[in-house]
Amino acid sequence: MVFTLHRYIFREAFRVFVLAAVALTLMMSLGSILRPVQEYGVGPRQVLHLMGYFLPITLTFVLPMAALFATALVYGRFASDNELDACRASGISLLTLVYPGLALAIMVAIANLILSFHVMPVFVQRAEKSLKADAKQIIFRNIQRRGYYKAPDGQYLIYADQANLQNNTLLGVVIVEIDGNSIGKIITAENASVVFNPHKRFNEVQITAYNSYQMDSENVWSLGLSSFTKEFGSLMGDDIKFKKIKEMKIIQVDPMSFYPIEKLARQTYAQLTAELLAQDIAAKIADDNDGFYGLLGEPKSIKFTADSCYARGDKKVEMSGEVVVVEYDTDTKQTLRTLRCAKAVLHIEGDELAPTLTMELYNAAWQQMDGSEGLAGRQIIRGLILPGTVTDKFKTDDVLETVKPASSASVLKKGPSPKLMALQDELQRKIQKTLIEIRAEIQSRLVFGIGCVPLIMIGIGLGIIKKGGHLLSAFGASSVPAAVLIVCIMMGKNIAKNPDAQAGSGIVLMWAGLVFLSLLAVGIYRKLLKN
Repeated sequence: MVFTLHRYIFREAFRVFVLAAVALTLMMSLGSILRPVQEYGVGPRQVLHLMGYFLPITLTFVLPMAALFATALVYGRFASDNELDACRASGISLLTLVYPGLALAIMVAIANLILSFHVMPVFVQRAEKSLKADAKQIIFRNIQRRGYYKAPDGQYLIYADQANLQNNTLLGVVIVEIDGNSIGKIITAENASVVFNPHKRFNEVQITAYNSYQMDSENVWSLGLSSFTKEFGSLMGDDIKFKKIKEMKIIQVDPMSFYPIEKLARQTYAQLTAELLAQDIAAKIADDNDGFYGLLGEPKSIKFTADSCYARGDKKVEMSGEVVVVEYDTDTKQTLRTLRCAKAVLHIEGDELAPTLTMELYNAAWQQMDGSEGLAGRQIIRGLILPGTVTDKFKTDDVLETVKPASSASVLKKGPSPKLMALQDELQRKIQKTLIEIRAEIQSRLVFGIGCVPLIMIGIGLGIIKKGGHLLSAFGASSVPAAVLIVCIMMGKNIAKNPDAQAGSGIVLMWAGLVFLSLLAVGIYRKLLKN
């Protein structure tokens, strides 16, 4: 008899639970895709895919609320129809009647933990891959709709009068590079072609501009045919809250496996390389015996000298005064020409851990071996190799160890520059913040998943207590403890991420919300058992 009664109650609660879950999922799924639609201009096909990919995120919040609604409604009706009183008169205890609701609560808690720790991160990564696969359409659609596209990391803007997706071309192009809160440089072109090169963690966008010009705060010059490579980063954000538990544990052991940390570490490493290179060049050109610094390349190599040399804060080395550059054939060692200018800059390009060098000369005058002379204007020499005198001073096996302040200070005679120190401080803060976020995220998922059980039990108890009133009032009253738990989790995560807060106080607040719910559930059932 008891088993039949349990099956009856569970069947009714499960039926309402499924209907409520479907209705809430449809409503919340539409809301979850509004941001990608508004910000990225995804098409109808992508919208359907994203709804499927965002489904586990939606279910993480929908399942507890649907179960809360179902149990409050079913047990409230069970009590209002005097079925509860009849069962108790037959000798069946109240706690025995609660077993079906408890079973549903445990099922929802287990499903919530599985979704949050394993399923949801996988589907978010699939959504990210889907958006990246359609990155070209997203960029062109944004330009067609709004006239410009802003990169997710905010480092550059692409304006265009027309965008032709079929030919992968842009007309009337303006590319604005943003450096912090200011504009770094502006590149204009009559037209440009766009090519996407997919990578594991990001897409690389190669823009070839025709009849282009570049301007910055100091100069304006013609580039003619030029090519620019930009990183098309994460559209949805590479965030800890979208990581699986296994991935978070890997990040705790190896922070470089988290792309935002790796990217910042690479930038710090490149700045350290620039400062070591500037130090090496300055020492060499100050040598009275020779004064020329050599860089090998293929097929051309160079040697140069200058009055002064220093590292800039943008991973570049600048030479000024009287700059003399001798270009020669790498194989035959035969001098090809001599370039003279008042300013030259060495750029670190490519892979920051194994970079190549590009020298840029401003308003250079050249002289060939046959005595002919001329003005080269802006001259670029690419494919130069970083010398061993620089690379031998540090190892690339452990990048985080290499860029630490103590390590860099030991190889830089004048100490790190303010820019390098700022990058080092930012990197250390990023690592510390990430580790704290991982701990807070794991605890919040546990609290929310486990909290489903007392939350649904509260809904059952309030449904029985509110049997004389409107049944939906029980669900409304049950939502208040749910709100308290969510507020405690959100506040706890924010406190845990605050570096000025006491360690562990945010975690304690999350679990305090769960303890409050458990005590409230115990109090409600003690009252029911007394009556």
